[in-house]
Amino acid sequence: MTDQHTDLARTALTEITRAETIGELLSEVTEEDGTVTVRFASALAGYPGWAWTVSLAQVEGEAPTVLEAELMPGDGALLAPDWVPWSERLADYKAAQEALEADATDTEVDGDSDDDLDDDDDLDDDSDEDDVLGNDVLHGGDLDGVDIDALEGDDDESDDDDDSDDDDDDSFGDDDAEGAERTY
Repeated sequence: MTDQHTDLARTALTEITRAETIGELLSEVTEEDGTVTVRFASALAGYPGWAWTVSLAQVEGEAPTVLEAELMPGDGALLAPDWVPWSERLADYKAAQEALEADATDTEVDGDSDDDLDDDDDLDDDSDEDDVLGNDVLHGGDLDGVDIDALEGDDDESDDDDDSDDDDDDSFGDDDAEGAERTY
């Protein structure tokens, strides 16, 4: 294993991911055609068993160059975890909830109630809403630019249109009696 390949591979990976997501060196394999594959463990949350893989080209007399860098699943990384019966999962959930409640009561005893902190957050949220709703930049005070009052007025007019359509139907029926053609 050469440090030159490892350093180049790490540098290439930092162009596509943060340095802290690259774990320890797993392997460095040199193929017959001059390709070198360097693998690092993944330290990304949610990707256990995955590995960062960097392929390098090593031509004789030239500095190695990066061909590709990618995150690849390892053996068993794509398999679902072992099945756990619902009763066991429920028991774990209830134990976790009880632990949270115990922590909450311990915090209240110390005098730092979560309710006091929540009240402060509520005050901050209210002032943000006032800023948005009272903004003159909005279209007629409506957030989406649609004037609801204007739409309500249109509904009344559309009801009148429906009545006039009924009148037209009656007169149209009279036209049929006189032999006028219907067109659709």
